[in-house]
Amino acid sequence: MKVFPTYQQQYSIRTSLSEHSQMSNHLRIGLIGASAKGGWARESHVPAIQGTEGLVLEAVATSHQASADDAAHAFGARLAFGDALAMVRSPDVDVVAVSVRVPLHRGLVMAALDAGKHVLSEWPLGTDVADATIMADAANDAARGGRRVAIGLQARFAPAVQAAREQLAAGRIGRVVSARVVSTTIALNPNVVDEAAYMEDPASGVNVYTIHGGHTFDLVEALLGPIAEARAQLSTLYPVVTMPDGSQARREVAEHALFTGRLASGAPFGIEVAGAREREWPFIFEVTGTKGTMVLRGGGPRGFQASRLALYVDDDEFALPPSVLPVSAVNVAGVYAALRDDILDGTHRAPPFDHALSLTRALSDMAQGHTVGYAPPR
Repeated sequence: MKVFPTYQQQYSIRTSLSEHSQMSNHLRIGLIGASAKGGWARESHVPAIQGTEGLVLEAVATSHQASADDAAHAFGARLAFGDALAMVRSPDVDVVAVSVRVPLHRGLVMAALDAGKHVLSEWPLGTDVADATIMADAANDAARGGRRVAIGLQARFAPAVQAAREQLAAGRIGRVVSARVVSTTIALNPNVVDEAAYMEDPASGVNVYTIHGGHTFDLVEALLGPIAEARAQLSTLYPVVTMPDGSQARREVAEHALFTGRLASGAPFGIEVAGAREREWPFIFEVTGTKGTMVLRGGGPRGFQASRLALYVDDDEFALPPSVLPVSAVNVAGVYAALRDDILDGTHRAPPFDHALSLTRALSDMAQGHTVGYAPPR
C-alpha cells in the first residue's frame, strides 16, 4: 500500500465535493478494478464517485502495486493497494465497489461483507444462480448489522427512464397496451477481441444474454412494473469464431435473444437483444398507450445502460436536465447516490443483491426453456 495526497482531479465534474472531500460524514469508497490505462471503472465508476455528493474516492486496488499507484495518481485517491483483500480490510474504507470480471466477484464481495463494509457490485452479481445465492444470503445476514449493498443495474437510474416513469404514472399516454424493445451492442461478433475472450466460456456467466439481456429485461420491469410471464429464445448466430490468436473456435454462448411475455397489467411485450447493426438508434423502447406513444431511444457501443437515452412522447422530445458527468457515468452515479442514501438515511433506493438473484434466476430459468415471472424485491 502507498499513500498519496489528494489533488485537483482531472475531470471537470467535481462540484462542492472538491471542497469537502475530507469531511467526516462523507462515505469513503474503495474501488477494486480501477486502471489508469482505461476500462469500465475508469469510464464510469471513477467520475460517478467523484461527481456524487457525499462520496470520496479514498482508495483504489488492482492486481499489482505499480498499476494501483498509477491509478491513485490518475484518479486522486489517497490510498493505493496492490492487494484487493488488503484494501477490503482497511479501516479507511467504508464502501467497497467491485468492478472486475464476474468470476472474481464472490471472493471479493464475501471478504468485504466479512470486513463489515457496504458493497456495490457490478452486474452480473455472480456466474450462476448458486454463486448469486451465496452472496445474496451473505448480504441479508450483513444487513442485520447495518450493512447495505447495491447491484449495478444502473439503467433504472437513467434520467430519461426516471422521467418516463413519472409520465406514465401521470397517465400521459393512458393505459399501457403494449411495449417493444430492440437493444443492440457491439459485443460478441465473429472476431473475438482479447478483452472479451473470457466471455466465450459459458462458465464465466458473462455474455450478451446475461449482461445486455439482463439489463434490458430488468429495465422493462423498472419502467412498466412486474412481469407476469416471460420466455426467451436464445440463438448462436456465429457458431465458429476467430479467437485473438487467429485460431478458430466453436462458440458455446448465445449472442441473440428474443423475449416475449405479458406484464402483470396484462399488456404484451417483446424484446430483441442482438449484436450491433447499421441503424440510427442502437436502442429503442416503444410503449404504446390508449392515449399516445412513449419512446426511449439512444444507446452506444457498451449498450444503452452506459449511454444517453432520449425520451419522446408522441414524437416530441421531452426536456431532460443536463449533466456535467460523462455519459458513461451518469446512470452509475445514480446507483452510488441511491446506496449513499440507503446507508446514511435508511432508505431502500438501491437494488439489493436479492434483486440481482431474482434476475439471475429468471434469466437462468428462461435459458432452460421455462416461462417465468419477474418482480424483484424492493
